[in-house]
Amino acid sequence: MSDPLKDSSNDIEKLSQEVARLNAHRFIRLHDSTWRLMWFNFLRGLAFGFGSVAGATIVVSIVGYILNQIEVVPIIGEWAKQIAAEIMTDTTSTGDGN
Repeated sequence: MSDPLKDSSNDIEKLSQEVARLNAHRFIRLHDSTWRLMWFNFLRGLAFGFGSVAGATIVVSIVGYILNQIEVVPIIGEWAKQIAAEIMTDTTSTGDGN
């Protein structure tokens, strides 16, 4: 029969090795320092913000291009022209500083 005390000691040693391995992991080391964690989250926020703006710009430009090409359909084409005209007047009125 195996000795229960020896088995428990062996299990505790294995658990201790796993905890030491976990503490040495990069993710844990990153969260160990407040400044490193703040820097990481700052960079993550910058990347998220830039990705959101770039993605929205691409989507809006594609939708604008498609709306510009819909001139074949009379009702939707006129509606798209009105939207494009409004956008152009808004951009020119805000461009002069007013």
